[in-house]
Amino acid sequence: MKKFRAFIASKLNNGNFKYSVSEKLISDLPEGNLLIKVKYSSLNYKDALSASGAFGITKEYPHTPGIDVGGIIEKSESSDFPAGTKVIVTGFDLGVNTCGGFAEYVRVPSNWAIKCPKKLTIKESMMIGTAGLTAGLCIAKIENHMQLDSMNVIVSGATGGVGAIAIKLLNNLGAIVTGITGKKNEEKFLKSLGCDKVIERKLFIESTQSPLNKGLYDAAVDVAGGKILSCIIACMNYNGIITACGNVAGPKFETTVFPFILRANQLVGIDSATSPIEFRQKIWDNFSSTWKLNDLDKICKIVSLNELKVEIEKILKGEQKGRILVKI
Repeated sequence: MKKFRAFIASKLNNGNFKYSVSEKLISDLPEGNLLIKVKYSSLNYKDALSASGAFGITKEYPHTPGIDVGGIIEKSESSDFPAGTKVIVTGFDLGVNTCGGFAEYVRVPSNWAIKCPKKLTIKESMMIGTAGLTAGLCIAKIENHMQLDSMNVIVSGATGGVGAIAIKLLNNLGAIVTGITGKKNEEKFLKSLGCDKVIERKLFIESTQSPLNKGLYDAAVDVAGGKILSCIIACMNYNGIITACGNVAGPKFETTVFPFILRANQLVGIDSATSPIEFRQKIWDNFSSTWKLNDLDKICKIVSLNELKVEIEKILKGEQKGRILVKI
């Protein structure tokens, strides 16, 4: 039986976790009608949570995380996805309770897969990954609400994967972008992405009067939740829209009805893990055409399976920036 290498997170008796790169058998993989040879994956915050045993993510260990896969189908039982097809798989249960993309092979149901657009390489698709898909879903929702050209948009978690891609895309679409960050020394990096203004996270919170501050922004992409989301809601202009897609600053936030009944603001939740395949396909098609992002390599660091442990620890400490591309 064919063997392959995989990154494995194991739970120790004392509750701590250890990481290793070990050999597995193809027969160890779960059922599915597509066997995919993984070329690239990427590291997301959810992967780090899965690898470290965060509550409510992964139930059983040892486990191979990796919610993103870009690869080529090696064996198929689906006429829609013949062998040799380049595919993208993100979200669903991949890397959560199903063996994920930090491995040379995955096996998944065909209804989890999307054909990689012809004008997008597998490498580019994983530079974008779940982070970019999430940013894209946010921006598509905002575009349905308003034209972005010359609009003031604020992005939290600006140096992270979602934030970095959101800023690049918003800048390309003509928006005036403000980034919120807790990393005081990253203003140069954020302005290189397309930020017109950078606000330090603590200053943003301290300078915002709730429940209504002066209206400053027309739209928002928030990956943080917590106090940051509370402050963003208070700072929106009339008819503003906030897309909420994360909780790195906490799941709870405070507001009142006033931003909604006095300024007609909208707060919209964004989920990339279980969003319908047709929505995902549209976003990936956009990234291969009208949303094409150049110089993605400038926001990406390429690592191997053996280097993942260090990057997982960094992302859990809030020290990561840009995208971490995993070359398999």
